[in-house]
Amino acid sequence: MNPQIDLTDRNGLQGDKWVGPKPEIKIQDLTEENIRFTLSNTDLSMANALRRIMISEVPTIAIDMVEIELNTSVLADEFIAHRLGLIPLDSTEAEKIKYTRDCSCSQYCPICSVEMTLNVKCTQENVTKDVTSKDLISSDPRVVPIYSGKNAPGVLIAKLRKGQELKIKCIAKKGVAKEHAKWSPCAAIAFEYDPHNRLRHTEYWFEEDEKKEWPKSKVGAEEPEPSEGEPFDYNLKPNKFYFNVE
Repeated sequence: MNPQIDLTDRNGLQGDKWVGPKPEIKIQDLTEENIRFTLSNTDLSMANALRRIMISEVPTIAIDMVEIELNTSVLADEFIAHRLGLIPLDSTEAEKIKYTRDCSCSQYCPICSVEMTLNVKCTQENVTKDVTSKDLISSDPRVVPIYSGKNAPGVLIAKLRKGQELKIKCIAKKGVAKEHAKWSPCAAIAFEYDPHNRLRHTEYWFEEDEKKEWPKSKVGAEEPEPSEGEPFDYNLKPNKFYFNVE
């Protein structure tokens, strides 16, 4: 009689089938600019993989090509092109736009890109005219610059004085941040675990009193604080992670 062998790995996989507890996500706070959530029933490698995927693998739309027809501002063409590429664009319809590498066109077309134009001239005396992302005119209403509010001034691109002019054609394309940071869908992603340092993954340097010199983490209330003199458990592993995505 052959003994049964458990082929379930530490992540809960048995061959190619998941048999362990499923990862769970609980959203704690959600705004237009920030999301906080907890990820549980998984390990540290999965949490870090999720962080890396959110940073570099989520497809977005960004200005990739810039054709400058006229630039009489004090800024160099390359400087303006760089600023245009970093302007955040609405990417909710990114799935419906093809990657240029998957398109049959030679360089760009309406299937894999969105054309945007910028045509601004300062005509007033003793006035500095701000050129912002609100001056970008998109050929596709689905892909437009993002603003923090209705009265937001937009992202500043350049400043013009009387007689100075910018006339630019931009081509926005789909991409991911591992190709270039301009396609990153977020400003920053951070996560923490074990707010009371039960796992001893961190050593706090202090002069007299560790608790007084190191304030508690904001997520410390989510988990019970260890009792004084609690023995260290070498078998403990992190399984709950607190994410903050900007």
